[in-house]
Amino acid sequence: MAAGAAYLYYLDLLVTHRFEGLRWTLPAHVYAAPLDLYAGLELSAPQLEHELQRLSYHSVTELEQPGTYRATGTRIDVAMRAVQFADGGRPAQVLSVLFGPTGIQDLRDSAGREVPVTRLDPLLIGSLFPIDGVDRIVVTPQEVPPLLPAALKAVEDRSFDTNRGVDPLAILRALWVDLRSRRIEEGGSTLTQQLVRSYFLTNRQTLGRKAREAIMAVALAAHFGKADLMNAYINEIFLGQDGNRSIHGFGLASEFYFGKPLAELDLPQIATLVAIVRGPTYYDPRKHAPRTLARRNLVLQILAQQGVVKPEQAQTAERQPLGVTHGASGAYYPAYLDLVRRTLQRDYPEKELTEAGLRIYTSLQPRAQELAEQSLDTQLRALDKRHQRRGAKLEGALVVTSPQSGDVLALVGARNVDFDGFNRALDARRSIGSLVKPFIYLTALETGRYNAATVIQDQPVSIKLANGRYWRPENFTRRNYGAVPVVYALAESLNDATVGVGMDIGLDKISNTLRRFGLQQAPDQVPAMLLGAIDISPLEVAQLYNGLANGGFRTPLRAVQGVVSADGKTLKAFPLQVTQVAPSADVYQVASMMQQVMTHGTGRAALRVLPPGLVTAGKSGTSSQDRDSWFAGFSGGDLAVVWVGYDHYQPTGLTGSEGALPVWAHLMAALGAPSVELPEPEGVTETWIDYQTGMGVQPGCTGAVPVQVALPMGTQVPPMPGCGTGTTAGTLLERAGQWVHKLVH
Repeated sequence: MAAGAAYLYYLDLLVTHRFEGLRWTLPAHVYAAPLDLYAGLELSAPQLEHELQRLSYHSVTELEQPGTYRATGTRIDVAMRAVQFADGGRPAQVLSVLFGPTGIQDLRDSAGREVPVTRLDPLLIGSLFPIDGVDRIVVTPQEVPPLLPAALKAVEDRSFDTNRGVDPLAILRALWVDLRSRRIEEGGSTLTQQLVRSYFLTNRQTLGRKAREAIMAVALAAHFGKADLMNAYINEIFLGQDGNRSIHGFGLASEFYFGKPLAELDLPQIATLVAIVRGPTYYDPRKHAPRTLARRNLVLQILAQQGVVKPEQAQTAERQPLGVTHGASGAYYPAYLDLVRRTLQRDYPEKELTEAGLRIYTSLQPRAQELAEQSLDTQLRALDKRHQRRGAKLEGALVVTSPQSGDVLALVGARNVDFDGFNRALDARRSIGSLVKPFIYLTALETGRYNAATVIQDQPVSIKLANGRYWRPENFTRRNYGAVPVVYALAESLNDATVGVGMDIGLDKISNTLRRFGLQQAPDQVPAMLLGAIDISPLEVAQLYNGLANGGFRTPLRAVQGVVSADGKTLKAFPLQVTQVAPSADVYQVASMMQQVMTHGTGRAALRVLPPGLVTAGKSGTSSQDRDSWFAGFSGGDLAVVWVGYDHYQPTGLTGSEGALPVWAHLMAALGAPSVELPEPEGVTETWIDYQTGMGVQPGCTGAVPVQVALPMGTQVPPMPGCGTGTTAGTLLERAGQWVHKLVH
């Protein structure tokens, strides 16, 4: 008796202590960047409707509650939800959006007042949950539709309001069923017992566990009120599985199955969730829809019998489909969440990240992420068909950033975007090949001895290494082109010419340039570095190229914009940081040459995909034996880096232009970004030269391939004979001879 009393006292203390403390571990919820709406935004009515549907707004004929919209011709009325942003909240309100030929024409509130700018809801893109995989969205009693607790009591525990944690009659009825079948078939558990089982115990069907469950349920009911117990049940009960994430509570289950907040559920949807309570695996609506539908309709009949709803309401609801969303994960981006977690681990311990209920606001743009995933998947499928390798499929990674802010807008870590595993965008450290060349030529420009029109020699190179061997690189075409201007060497990605320039200016200077632009570790200063024998991740490549796209200013890449505590206090902001790392005039000249990569060089195949007139700048990269295919480039608003290859380093047979470039081009075309328009710095002028010789020409000159490049002010460029600009410098006869030499070859 003493031992029994002590055991009862222990269980009572356990229940009281744990239930009075922090009742749930609250995962950090991660949100995408909200879409700003304003007059003049190039966004069509169908595009806004797509964004609203992504946020689980539903089309209606009359605006009845938040989370709905009405589209009529060139106007969309939206009943916006009350939401929390990183910098404050927004109450529920009605917004009218009027569209014109080029996008949003006008924004008005419900009173007809002009709205300068507003934001859509931030999309929930995932959670950072603890190692046990438990994920939930905690809801307050005010956020719970009254129908839900009434339905739970009618279906699961009709004596909930009067029982003391257990229902003896229900237990006896279940015991009789179990004895007749000689096995445990029915439980007879109250809601309080189910809460105890979920919160304290396991689901093992043993008499000992059932006895402990009953004792703890009585203790729980003795110490806490019915309202507290119902709210705890609604937030705790297990309602499904999503990979390694277990869905707990009706708040998350509502988002998981129907893509909208619990408060917005209707009668058939609430009945579906109540049906799932009986067995989340057995009544999984995505895997066992007919079974779940039958159970839901039984729940509706019980609700009508118990007077919770009117019979005609139940009959109408029975005719409705289940209405669950198709994607089990919803807006879940594991690769991007991986970047968020790594960012925050520098400032927050793991326990605080996964248990303190933080709200994390990121720079992810759902539309950019969706387009990035589609572009990578579609193009890798096409490449696999053309370059089939037995037992292997091409993999890829993609990073999209905003160079001016450093925001990471999208990140794809694998072609299987739902796979929460090896993140190639962050962890695949691969040789970058010719992606290093813009930094070599930038370093050369910084010496003052080179510019885009400077003639260099593309000739065989032989360099003696420290081990006594000789390194003899080759051009991709296995031939040399003699005297060529720097712009031609960069645009055509000539290896021998680049190595010659790199050895002239010094490996240490090039290494320093890469470090200035954000390379985390100094590369080994060996000649092979000049052809990209530097193993880094796609995210780090994006950091390097951001400085080129941003006029020589480095902005550290950031995925997180702010962190807010569970009670709404701002804990940490991630402000914009800008550092000038190279002269703007020199970076402008390199960016000008990278535009020629797209029009005349290794990136010209993109012109078949990009919109006419779109000006972009970029560079292809191919590692030794075609193991890695890269492309990095930018428009006037976005920068994207693409890697394509095999995980086990097999040769792909693809250059950067053949593998990564198609992915990049289709993405940039879909993003609809503006053309590159870098501000022209002082000391630089735009000049037309012949692409193949570097001589000055007039635009449209017959017999020449004119390109427009940026040159230092006052640079004298020799004119091409019969097609010159009139500028003179050096020996004209010597340059004419170089031109003839080029034509012969």
